Amino acid sequence: MLQNKKILLGVTGGIAVYKACDLVSKLTQQGADVRVMMTNGATKFVSPLTFQALSRNDVYTDTFDEKDPNKIAHIDVADWADIAIIAPATANIISKIAYGIADDMLTTTLLATRADIYIAPAMNVHMYEHPAVIDNMRKLVDWGYHFIEPGAGYLACGYVGKGRLEEPQTIIKVISEHQQHANLLEGKKVLISAGPTREAIDPVRFFSNRSSGKMGFALAEAAAKFGAVVTLVAGPVDQQTKHPNINRIDVVTAEDMYQAIWDHFEDADIVIKAAAVADYRPVVTHDQKMKKQTGNLIIEMERTKDILQSLGDEKSNQFVVGFAAETTTPMEYGKEKLKKKHLDAIIINNVAEEGAGFAVDTNIVTYLNKQLASERLPLASKDEISEQIFYLIARDLKEEVK
Repeated sequence: MLQNKKILLGVTGGIAVYKACDLVSKLTQQGADVRVMMTNGATKFVSPLTFQALSRNDVYTDTFDEKDPNKIAHIDVADWADIAIIAPATANIISKIAYGIADDMLTTTLLATRADIYIAPAMNVHMYEHPAVIDNMRKLVDWGYHFIEPGAGYLACGYVGKGRLEEPQTIIKVISEHQQHANLLEGKKVLISAGPTREAIDPVRFFSNRSSGKMGFALAEAAAKFGAVVTLVAGPVDQQTKHPNINRIDVVTAEDMYQAIWDHFEDADIVIKAAAVADYRPVVTHDQKMKKQTGNLIIEMERTKDILQSLGDEKSNQFVVGFAAETTTPMEYGKEKLKKKHLDAIIINNVAEEGAGFAVDTNIVTYLNKQLASERLPLASKDEISEQIFYLIARDLKEEVK
């Protein structure tokens, strides 16, 4: 995947710089065109001449060292790169990028590039766990940067723990796999529903459920990252969309969600109904606040429209995926729902299981397609689970074409 790729390697100051030498060598052997840019700190550990010999290209160290008067060097390199890798990445460089600081050639170039940026941290275990570093990494992930987590082991500082620069071969493997899936959904239109609905009783009270929308929003971000144009129909949740390719439509009631989904269903290639839509709503909605009365209160409820059933019944070329959030015998109910609603696949999870369910950042699910081939996705972040779900959807779509 990296053959003929133009790769900018940013090397920052740390003892792990020696691994960057091996990384350049391996990238070059794979057919990549590598240019190295070093911070001043990095040059204290390894000479630029070493990287020049390994990459067979000039090494950049100084913003003001303009070798070609017809070009501004850092802008030229920023535009040239397909991929940018920072290895080793110190706490200092991570902080600078997170706050938009451009005080040397590497940070200036990283601000200017539109290449995919991969960051491989290397630092003391306590530095890696510091709240400031964690916050900066989270910010960069939200902006679309990709992190290659450090390994655990004996560190140069004498500590044993997480913070050791990942091995060059692993860095290359991670980047290659990511690049392979980068355009997984290119040209696809993906329609996703997320969150709960609210069914009003009066201006003050409503029926709803515990859905936070986190899974649906994670799916939307993953689809957009993989190149899809995404329409996200969201119930009332406290979640933010980040990717510019997500068109968000906010709704409140089950009827609102039904209408919004059907407005966009015909053009969709993939439809994922991750929302927890209310099955019932009050027959009567009061215009004024209901006053407290003596005795019990009985509210008559009526069924809402079954959105997923309607999509399964009417689909033509759409790949329709449902969710089955259960607390008992989830696989049985999931299979039944898959068949009854004429779905192409269903995501089954036990919301009572620790680490799964509503309002948490992780999930544990089983992907089941209409051929009843299942894939269990173990405990992971909802972002990671979402990516794995799209790998499986893309696999099934490819099988349908054969």
